[in-house]
Amino acid sequence: MKVALIHDHLAQDGGAEKVLKVFSDMFSNAPIYTLLYDKKNVEKYFKDKKIDTSVIQKLPGGIKHYQWYLPFMPMAVEFFDLRNFDLVLSDTSSFAKGVITSPETVHVCYCHTPTRYLWSDTHQYINELKYNKWFKKIIAITLNRLRLWDLAAATRVDYFIANSKTVQKRIFKYYRRESEVIYPPVETKKFFINKDKEQEKFFLAGCRLAPYKRVDILVEAFKNLGSDYKIKIFGDGVDLKRLKKIANGSKNREFLGRVSEEKKAKLFSRAQAFLNPQEEDFGITVVESMASGRPVIAYRKGGATETVIEGKTGYFFDNQNSYSVAKAIEKFSSYNFNPEEIKAYAENFSIENFSKKINSFIERKKAEYNNI
Repeated sequence: MKVALIHDHLAQDGGAEKVLKVFSDMFSNAPIYTLLYDKKNVEKYFKDKKIDTSVIQKLPGGIKHYQWYLPFMPMAVEFFDLRNFDLVLSDTSSFAKGVITSPETVHVCYCHTPTRYLWSDTHQYINELKYNKWFKKIIAITLNRLRLWDLAAATRVDYFIANSKTVQKRIFKYYRRESEVIYPPVETKKFFINKDKEQEKFFLAGCRLAPYKRVDILVEAFKNLGSDYKIKIFGDGVDLKRLKKIANGSKNREFLGRVSEEKKAKLFSRAQAFLNPQEEDFGITVVESMASGRPVIAYRKGGATETVIEGKTGYFFDNQNSYSVAKAIEKFSSYNFNPEEIKAYAENFSIENFSKKINSFIERKKAEYNNI
């Protein structure tokens, strides 16, 4: 069976790229098609893989400022010639699902979400742009045209896989397509339980630091909690400067910047608990914390509600504000979590389980497609 993998772009390193890495390991001979790539990201995961890019790769600013070419990305995806493949597996939250395949090819789409800035977050996206209102109107018209293409692109997929029940609902809402949920893979074997008798006296948070991640409510919460409580935050992003300003040099709120995978695993194992203030489609860091035997304190919305078992592997707060976070942290000492049970539960999201489910899905859908 000839297989092709197609991904939106490889300009950053995130959860979608980790899923593509597993797909590439499962189908080791499959070429990867993508709009563009940053060399350092490719060397990390896909050093010896055959990668075909679109014309955007060679355009001025095509890698560092690829957003400039947003209106041309649908056309660039459609230029990929995948006629000779039996299976096309797209890993996407935007354009890759729009690739055109032959009638004999089965196209399976692993969907991280229907494109956020076109559907669920479009008004927030436009409002947060730092342009004048007239330029925003031009952008809104561009998004309207892209939205029509995106809807048409969804019809080209033969079978959808959603990365969570949260995303499954969106796929049906915006595309009116059925899907099956297979949660993303987590490298659970990289994480370990702290063997020391006591945990260190800090809470942990970490993600790409953007305003919608709502790390600001954590920073504010620890200001109100006082010096007896400490938080360490790993990650970098456009919101870092603002978050440091809110922290105002406080010693109980520490920003670690980007950390290695090894340091991250140590942080998870030694923390009291991991804090998840944002609404995620799935939330890999939540499972990474549990793979370290550490509980999660999460906002009760999105993917965390599907991965955290209240009272067993963590618990929730209901309002996305600093007061609700502070009250949740104050409750922590009243819980008695078992690290071994938490880690055992996290193994449900291992790479091995993910690979088995993907292979089973593909075999079932190939047989179904051939019988049509």
